[in-house]
Amino acid sequence: MNSFVDAFAALIGNEGGYSDNAHDPGGPTMYGITQTVARAWGYQGDMRMLPLSTAQAIAKAKYWDAYKCDQFDARIGFNVFDAAYNGGHPAQWLQAAAHVTQNGVIDANTVAAVRALDPMTVIARFTASRISYYTSLTGEWATFGRGWMNRLANNLQISST
Repeated sequence: MNSFVDAFAALIGNEGGYSDNAHDPGGPTMYGITQTVARAWGYQGDMRMLPLSTAQAIAKAKYWDAYKCDQFDARIGFNVFDAAYNGGHPAQWLQAAAHVTQNGVIDANTVAAVRALDPMTVIARFTASRISYYTSLTGEWATFGRGWMNRLANNLQISST
């Protein structure tokens, strides 16, 4: 994995296509993009028809660039990107993994601390925080927990190659 394009392709493997699960607070989604996010981006069509290119543009701006994923080892960037896309607190998890102040802002201090560590150590710590978060979501866990854990297992497989 060397770029946003590679990370997006892997992420879409996690997300799939259209979904409208009554238990998902995100509502109708296509390629993991919620209707709310698509509307804020300017897309007004049927979510089933959301172009992959629109999902990719949203993902790049809102979840890749916003979290400075290109400033990290590609494997770390992918994991942060996937977590931002899937929901939670990826900036704080990354900061916890790097043992810096968890202020939710990926700044130069965070970038430097992450770069100073072994990437797989960061990924392991980051994933542990993500697991703790998901298992705390007791209402959603029964419906989505298995899928979340499969997603994380897949991400670890991708990151270790």
